[in-house]
Amino acid sequence: MQDTHGSPHGSGAHGSEAHGSEAHGSAAGSVAHGLPHGLYDAFLAVARSGSFTAAARALGYTQSAVSRQVRSLEEEWAAELFERLPRGVRLTEAGRALLPHAEAVRDRLAAARAELTALRTLEGGLLRLGSFSSATAALVPRAQAAFRERHPGVVVTRVEGPSVKHLALVAAGEEDLAVVSPAVDAPPPTGVTLHHLLDEPLLVALERGHRYAGRRDVRLAELSGEEWIVGNERLEDTLLRPALAAGLRPRTGLLAHDWIAKLGAVAAGLGVTLVPALAASSVRPDVALVTIHPDDVPYRRICAASPGAPTAAATAFLERLRATAEELRAWTP
Repeated sequence: MQDTHGSPHGSGAHGSEAHGSEAHGSAAGSVAHGLPHGLYDAFLAVARSGSFTAAARALGYTQSAVSRQVRSLEEEWAAELFERLPRGVRLTEAGRALLPHAEAVRDRLAAARAELTALRTLEGGLLRLGSFSSATAALVPRAQAAFRERHPGVVVTRVEGPSVKHLALVAAGEEDLAVVSPAVDAPPPTGVTLHHLLDEPLLVALERGHRYAGRRDVRLAELSGEEWIVGNERLEDTLLRPALAAGLRPRTGLLAHDWIAKLGAVAAGLGVTLVPALAASSVRPDVALVTIHPDDVPYRRICAASPGAPTAAATAFLERLRATAEELRAWTP
């Protein structure tokens, strides 16, 4: 079949040929769904080969499909892109002007395709992770290490802060996943889904010389006269929240916002404080940790917060968090 007969102006048998076999080819799909990169693929193939027939063969399209795609591009730009010759075609001035731009479109779309594929297959991409501070002692780093081993191409950025902050960031689309300890009686923000990971028991931290330091466990009532070191004046926003629900009425005198300050005050004998079980291994050696009696022990609910449509990386990281939480349950007091 001559290229002149396969030009965009061809009809009749050539139209029937295209109609009959295009359903099996990519060209028809590109035109039917309005994908402009199909037009540029056809244009570049014809420019490269100097022939509609050769371009169709290279692309796996019908010749009339290639012709129609080139004609669509010519109509879009209101210019003839090829001079139709007795044998083959060659670029017109307009075609030569369009050529580098078509190549740039092809390259950018190929890069976009590769990037989207990497996101889908977890060979690349970014995961924006948030967590409250004590979750970074064991749960989050273990899960992150397991995730990195499986998906080294995904970059994980991590920000620490209070749970209420991370819930708001997930709701706003500024974090992809967060490890939080939400209030039991407060629903998550609109668009945020909570995935329960574990209920973490709390321990009491005492100075080494404290009269209860060598005990197997202690009742909350025995601690009612202690000076409590807390991280917030509003006790409902501290680790004492579940202990308050269990009946503890603490006497607070020292406010310390970070763990170094809290445990330093405990070691100096200035008071006692609660420590999450998952952070027990990071407690300094001059502080004694004592289990709270099973009838009194307060638990902290730990969840992962995700948006309604989590990314592939967030979904995979959530799986690692669940597996890690299951492993950690085995050694928490």
